[in-house]
Amino acid sequence: MKPRYERPGVPGGTTFTCFTRREAGFAFAWHFHREYELTLITGGSGTRYVGTTVERYIPGDLVLLGPELPHTYASDEQSEAAVTQFRHDFLGEGFFELPQFRAVQSLLSRSARGLYFADAAPELHADIARLPALEPATQTLRLLDVLHRLADTASTPVTGPGYAAAPSTAVRDRVDVVCRYLQQAHTEPVLLDDVAGLVHMTPTSFSRFFRRAIGCTLTDYVNQLRIETACLLLTTTSLPVTEIAARSGYRNLANFNRRFRELKALRPTQYRAAHLK
Repeated sequence: MKPRYERPGVPGGTTFTCFTRREAGFAFAWHFHREYELTLITGGSGTRYVGTTVERYIPGDLVLLGPELPHTYASDEQSEAAVTQFRHDFLGEGFFELPQFRAVQSLLSRSARGLYFADAAPELHADIARLPALEPATQTLRLLDVLHRLADTASTPVTGPGYAAAPSTAVRDRVDVVCRYLQQAHTEPVLLDDVAGLVHMTPTSFSRFFRRAIGCTLTDYVNQLRIETACLLLTTTSLPVTEIAARSGYRNLANFNRRFRELKALRPTQYRAAHLK
C-alpha cells in the first residue's frame, strides 16, 4: 500500500485552495500531492505523520509541507485545522523568483522536508486561521503576507536528513508499505524478518535499505511510533504507566522508561504532569 496521490480541487475565482477541515476525528489517510500545504491545527490533538517522522500535534501546531511529501494527520477526537494548498506557480510562472520574494522562495525550498513553526506569533496564527473565510482577492493578498512573515519566523525541519520528498518510485513504494504496516502494528512485537518480507527483501538488505531511505534504524522508528502512542495515552487516560507501557508495545518497563527519556527528555510521569496542566 502506497500513499494515495491527491489532486486537490481549486474553487472558481482563485488559483489555490483554502478551507477549514473539521471532523469528528482525522482518519489515517497516507497521501501526497503536488501542492504545498500550510496546516494550522485549531482544535483537537492527535498524531502528525510527515515523511517518516511521527509527532504529536495540539492546537497551534503549524506546519508547511513541500510538494509530494507523504503525510497524514490521525486522531480519535473532534479536530479542526485551517488548511491552505497552493502550487509554486499559483501567482504566475516565476513569481517567487522575483528579487523581492527571495525570502519566500527560500522558505518554499526548505519546505521539501517540511517546516515546523514552534514560535509563530499569535497574530500570525490568527491570520492563518481566518484565511478560509476571506474572499478570493483578499485571501490571496493575505496568504502572500503570511508566507512573507513565515519566511522570517524560526522553523525546524519536520523530517530527518535521511528522508527526501518524492524519492524514486521503487524506494517510495517500499517505504510506504513498511510505514503503513508499522503504523498499524507497532504496539505488537515487530520482527525484522516479517517487515523485510513485506517488501521481498532479506533482513540484512532491508536493514541497509531502511537506514539509507529513512535515516534511522527500524528499531529507532518503531520506538518513535510507540513513544508517540504512549504520549497519547498519558495525556488522554488515567491508566498507570505500567499499563501504558504494555499498550504501547513495551513488555519491559525499564526499557520503556529509558526510551521515553531518550525521545522526550522527561520521565513518563513528568510528561503527563506537564501536559495535564
